Amino acid sequence: MSMLADFLNDLVADVDGLFLFSPSSSFYERFESVETGLVVVAPQNSVGADQFVELPLEFENVRDRVRFGLEGAMDEDLVDSGDVVACALGTFGDDSDTILRVRADEKMHSGMYDLFTNSRADPSVIRDVFEVAIELGKKGQKGSPVGALFVVGDAGKVMNKSRPLSYNPFEKSHVHVGDPIVNVMLKEFSRLDGAFVISDSGKIVSAYRYLEPGAEGVDIPKGLGARHMAGGAITRDTNATAIVLSESDGLVRAFKGGRLILELDPEDY
Repeated sequence: MSMLADFLNDLVADVDGLFLFSPSSSFYERFESVETGLVVVAPQNSVGADQFVELPLEFENVRDRVRFGLEGAMDEDLVDSGDVVACALGTFGDDSDTILRVRADEKMHSGMYDLFTNSRADPSVIRDVFEVAIELGKKGQKGSPVGALFVVGDAGKVMNKSRPLSYNPFEKSHVHVGDPIVNVMLKEFSRLDGAFVISDSGKIVSAYRYLEPGAEGVDIPKGLGARHMAGGAITRDTNATAIVLSESDGLVRAFKGGRLILELDPEDY
């Protein structure tokens, strides 16, 4: 660790920013007084950094993790497009063992940071739904691939633009996504048709909903089917976010404002 820290001192001498991804307290203290713009990117600001970008998912893919941190920092005006930053992060474990030099670029604005920070639903709810979709994508349903559609936020309007396909098992319940027992229920019900509707606070409002927004004006990539079209369309007509697990290719996609803004491979998480 000391060798990495010593090397990092030299590496950041001519950069515009230093990003520490999920640093330990001792590692952070080595650079707390550095004059270069210091930004911590982590699930929680446990080191009390002045400049902090919240990391809602533990992106195992290093590229996605760095890209999210840079996009968040640009959105928060912590760095500018064209700035060169040094990133210290753990690739093979929790400790920082990798150093990257990256140039911030406007092309990095994928909408991923905006998805978590500016969605109507609480960011922790978005994260919890992603975790359910990612685990379903990895394991499927009894070993077989499964598709699923979760519509998160603006639940009242979503319910008005959909109809039931079957009895709603959550009609009189007050359960929330993120509870381990509830997540098991979601995975079990995902094998049946229809969308899950989840409130801003994470309450599961309904399962088995047939979404009825018009498809006009929704542009989704070729090869994606009705589940993705419905997810994209409902986010165009409401302030909801749609998270879709594809049964055919196993990828998890997010729609907001009628457009695809995020695509993840569950095997990378």
